[in-house]
This record gives sequence, structure tokens and C-alpha cells, in this order.
Amino acid sequence: MTAPAPAPHRVAQQTPSDAEAPRAAAEPGVAPVSADAPARATETGGAAEALRVERDRFEGLVTVARVAWAWMREHGRTLWERISPVIRVITTLAWVLIGAGAVLLVAGAWLGWIELLVLGGVALVMVLVAVPFAFGRAVYEVEIELNPRRVTVGDRALGRLTVRNAGERRALPTRMEFPVGKGRAEFGIPLLRPGQSHEELFSVPTTRRAVIPAGPARSIRGDELGILRRTVKWTGVIDLFVHPRTVRLESSAAGLLRDLEGVTTTKITDHDLAFHALRPYEPGDDLRHVHWKTTARTGTLMVRQFEETRRSQITIVHTLDRSRYRSEEEFELSISVFASIVQQVLREDLDIEAVNELGALPTRSIVAMLDATSRFDVVEPEHPSFRSYVSEATRRLSPPTVVIFVGGSGLSPSDLHRARSLFPHEVSVTAFRCDTEARVSRRQLGQLTIGTVSKLGDLPRLLRGKGLV
Repeated sequence: MTAPAPAPHRVAQQTPSDAEAPRAAAEPGVAPVSADAPARATETGGAAEALRVERDRFEGLVTVARVAWAWMREHGRTLWERISPVIRVITTLAWVLIGAGAVLLVAGAWLGWIELLVLGGVALVMVLVAVPFAFGRAVYEVEIELNPRRVTVGDRALGRLTVRNAGERRALPTRMEFPVGKGRAEFGIPLLRPGQSHEELFSVPTTRRAVIPAGPARSIRGDELGILRRTVKWTGVIDLFVHPRTVRLESSAAGLLRDLEGVTTTKITDHDLAFHALRPYEPGDDLRHVHWKTTARTGTLMVRQFEETRRSQITIVHTLDRSRYRSEEEFELSISVFASIVQQVLREDLDIEAVNELGALPTRSIVAMLDATSRFDVVEPEHPSFRSYVSEATRRLSPPTVVIFVGGSGLSPSDLHRARSLFPHEVSVTAFRCDTEARVSRRQLGQLTIGTVSKLGDLPRLLRGKGLV
């Protein structure tokens, strides 16, 4: 029996990389290298490349946006000027029809409803049918006249609109629109041959004091439904002044002026009209003022002295403070009282200064003054008291000889009395309180005269006879 042959001895062969791996791991300071390290390196490089691509793409979009913004800043206004006339022709109704038509067509196609398709088509067809009505060009000469341009509350201003075809072709019928204040008048303009004119008359009723802008006159082209509307301006804006009601007052004999030559003061001067006393002659005195009779009687050269005479200076202070009035009627009454007094003073060619919270009013003419009153409106309180308001309003004015306050029922006698203390005792001060719920009256409060006005017709009565000043 033979013994089994021994198994052959296999010697494992190691590759250089396999043999070096344990040694590399055994060396201090050297980290072991994983088998999937090349795959991770490839993935990291791909992510970095993707990030760089995204960053370049973002920078490109930013650059495009900057270029587009720069172009819009440079050419946007020109582009808007070109497309805005087209956009302005499209009215809100047209945009609604376009939007509704598009939505209905999409909904009808999606749902398969023929009714929605028909409705959407009709809406878009309406817009298309209105397009031809907006076309057309005409050359007009339009003239607007208001006569008169200044009226009193309650009066009517008459106007005339004249349209002339200044082109070489016939102008198709159109409409002309003329805004007046918050209202608007429309006139139908027929077909006009070259050189032919058409005239329309109108009236403007006035119910309250105001400045009413009239115009501009605009021609309108478009369909009757107002889907498309093209307007062209032909005139500017004309202001219609609605003046407050005023009453005619008596002349200066009513007490608005103490005398025709002026008011004398306590200041002594060597040259004036009001004689005061005689004094001995001093070197430099004008020999024309020597009083020869007294000189002959006393044997001493005597000259005249005079009291300085100053021309009357009237100051009228009107308040627009909302807190000083109970109602709008009371405010309007105060403006009428104020305008009536200033108007009378200007007729007598006296020196006057009129102020309110808006500043000094023009007093060079009655018309300029009334035009300014047409713009008056109440203001919010700005001063702690009426006295402080008067002090601020008259600080830069000439020294007055007559002062008049005009306000509403919110001005108490104590308020007026404190404002009176701002002026010297020789200055005549009168106050008019406009109170639509009170009775006309007049009373004296120290050196202050207070008149209560309930309606405009009371003012001449208060100033009649001895007057208030």
C-alpha cells in the first residue's frame, strides 16, 4: 500500500502594491488610502465644475439684466412715447373684453363647451369691430370764449365753442368734449368741409365761490360703446373766477376814516398841516414858518410847530382757521364781509393791507383782490391763539391807524380783546364776528368795537351813521 502524495505547497505571490500597503499603513504620519478615493475625487471635481458653471450662468444673467436696464433707461422714454398713444386708445372696457374673451376661449376649448367659445369670440370681435372707428385724422382750429370770465356766486357764465376745419379734406363727424370743473359737456360736431366752422353755445351755472377750470377742449374718436377712445387736445385751460357776494358800503363818512387828510399823531414836527404851538427861533429854522405877528408883539423871533399828520393806513386781518367757524355758511359770510370792506376802501383810494393765513393779499385793484378771495379755503389751526396769529400776520406790515378783524363765531370777545392789546391806544380797532345764528349787534369793549353780522345785508347798517371806527 502506497502512502498518499503530499499536497503541493502554494506560495502566495504579492504584487508590489499589495506588499507596500501594510508598510505604508505602518509608517507613522501616513494615512491609509481607501480603495474608493479615486471615485470620490471624481465626484468632488464634478461638483466644483457644476458650481462654476452655475456661477457663470448667474453672472451672465446679471450682466444681461444690467444691459437691459441700461437700455431701458436710455430708450425707455422714447419707447413709451411711441406706444403710449396706442395704449391710451384702449379703454378699461376694451381690456375687460380682451381678458374675458381669452379666458372664455381657453375654458371653452378645455371643457368642450361651444357656448363659451361663442361668447369669447363675440367679446374679441367687438374689440376688432371698434378699431376702424378710432382711425381718422382731422385738423381743427378750436376757440373757447367765456363771457364774462369773472362772475358772482349765483350768476351764469356764457361760453362759446367754435370749431373750424383747417385741413384740406373734409372732416368726418366727431364729438368734442369740454370739461368744466367736475362736470363735462359734450358737443356733436358734424361733417365739416375745408374752411367750414361750427359753433356751440353753453352756460356755466355757479352755486359757490371757487375758481373753475374750463377746458381743454378735446375731440373724441371711437365707437359708440366706448370700447376704443382716441382724444386730441385742441385748447388750453381757462379759469372761471366765481367771486363772493359783496355789498356796496358808504364812503369814508361812514367812519372808515377819521378825516380825509389823515390822522394826527403826538409826534411834533416843523413841517406839516396841523398847528401845535409857537416856539423861539433857532438857527437853521425855515423862515417861512416864522409867525410875524407874534414876533412883532413880543419882540422875539417865533416859529410855528406842527403835529405830524399821517395818512390813514388800514390793516384788515381775516382768519381762515377752521376752528373759528361753526359752518361753511359762516365761513362764506366772513369772506363776503371781508371782500366788501376791502372793496370799499380800494374805491376810496386809501392805503390798505389785507392778510390772512395765506399771507398778504393783492390790493392793487378790486379785481385782483376778488380773484384772490375766490381761492380761499379753510385751513387747520396753526397758532395757539388768535392774538399770536394777529401778531405774526401784522409783524411786517406798516404801522396802522385803523385795524379791522374779520372772523367767525369761534372768535370770543376775550380773544379779540387780547388781539387789540397788540396795537397802540390811538389805533382804532374794530372786529366783525360773522355768526349766522345770532342777531346783528354792536357793542363797545374798552377800546375795541365788536360788530356781529348774521347776514351780509347787516354790514351797511353797522357802518351807517357814526360807523364802527
